[in-house]
Amino acid sequence: MYRYQAVIFDLDGTLLDTLEDLKDSVNAALFAYGCKERSLEEVRNFVGNGIRNLMLQAVEGGNAHPEFENIFQYFKDDYKKNCKNKTKPYSGIMDVLKQLKRDGVKLAMVSNKADFAVKELNLYYFKDLDMIAAGEKEGVRRKPAPDAVFQALKELNVDKEHAVYVGDSDVDIQTANNAEIPCISVLWGFREKEFLVEQGGKVFAETPKELLCLLQD
Repeated sequence: MYRYQAVIFDLDGTLLDTLEDLKDSVNAALFAYGCKERSLEEVRNFVGNGIRNLMLQAVEGGNAHPEFENIFQYFKDDYKKNCKNKTKPYSGIMDVLKQLKRDGVKLAMVSNKADFAVKELNLYYFKDLDMIAAGEKEGVRRKPAPDAVFQALKELNVDKEHAVYVGDSDVDIQTANNAEIPCISVLWGFREKEFLVEQGGKVFAETPKELLCLLQD
C-alpha cells in the first residue's frame, strides 16, 4: 500500500506552524535589549538552520553585538516557556499522521530546532503516534548533515532504502540528498515552490492529502 516503511518529517513549516511563537520570542529578546524587532516575514526567512543561526540573523550585527549571547539566552528561555502559545498542526496533517500509524508506517521528525523544544512539542502534539523526535543538540551535526536522519532510521530499525524525507525548505532537500533518500517538498510551509525548484526540489505536495497519495503505491 505504501512506497516506504518509514517517513521522516521536518517539524517547523511541515508538521507545525510555529512561526508566530518564534517571532514573539525573537522579538521579546530583541526588545529586552533595545534591538530592532523583526517582522513575521523576516523571521520566516531566518528559520531553517537552527535557533542560533535564527538569532544571528535577527540581531543586528550578529555575534559581533556585545550582548548577543545574552540575547540568545533570553530567546531560548522565552521560547521554552512560550513555544505552544500559537503553534498548531497544519490543517489535515494530523489525519495523515494517524493514517500512516494505523497502516504500520514508522514515523520520525528531525529538526534543526533545539532538541528540548522538539521533544516538548512532540510530547504535546504527537504523543499517541510513537514518533521518534530529534532536534539540534551538542555532538550531532545539524541538517543538512544526515546524522540525525541516520540516527532516526537506526531507532526505527529501517534501512534508508525504505525511507523518505518530507520537508518544506532547501535545507530539507539538501538533507535528503546527503542521506541519499528521496524527498517530498511540501508547499504549505515557509518556502515558495519556485525557490524550492531552484534548490533542486523535484516532488511536491500542495496539501497533506496529496502528500498521503504520494506516499502510497
